[in-house]
Amino acid sequence: MEKVFSAPGADELGTLPVSEVFSMSGMDFLTGVRDGVYPIPPIAGPMRMRLVEVEEGRAVFASDPDEHLLNPIGTVHGGYAMTVLDSCMGCAIHTTLLPGEAYITVEAKVNMVRPILPHTGIIRATGTLIHRGRTTATAEGKLMSESGKLLAHGTTTCSIMPAPKS
Repeated sequence: MEKVFSAPGADELGTLPVSEVFSMSGMDFLTGVRDGVYPIPPIAGPMRMRLVEVEEGRAVFASDPDEHLLNPIGTVHGGYAMTVLDSCMGCAIHTTLLPGEAYITVEAKVNMVRPILPHTGIIRATGTLIHRGRTTATAEGKLMSESGKLLAHGTTTCSIMPAPKS
């Protein structure tokens, strides 16, 4: 599997001005993030995740969990799986945005199926659009191990709205 941190611009964490992000389509923005044209959102640093695939209605993140994500019982904290799934599901919806549109997660549910351990290796989180309406969208996500085992899965509902002006 590909190295998570080897993408062009992989070390460049940051954000763009809101007006710039929402002046382009969701696909254009996310393609730019994937390709290193735009900075990687700061949350990607501590989560050790990168957007590696994007197409309309689908977004895939790769991540490499390690010891800094452990909970007191020695497994990767469940909030990590939730964060990575929220990212892939939200970005699947983001791919459908027109210039001037924004979204926000209003509900998410995640089921943990297997423990994630530091030696699990690189995981892949795939978000897929289920439905896109005028004001709401839903997506589902799967978090898979390098060996192809399901680690967690989830669903999300997002509200679609006009983008903020600044």
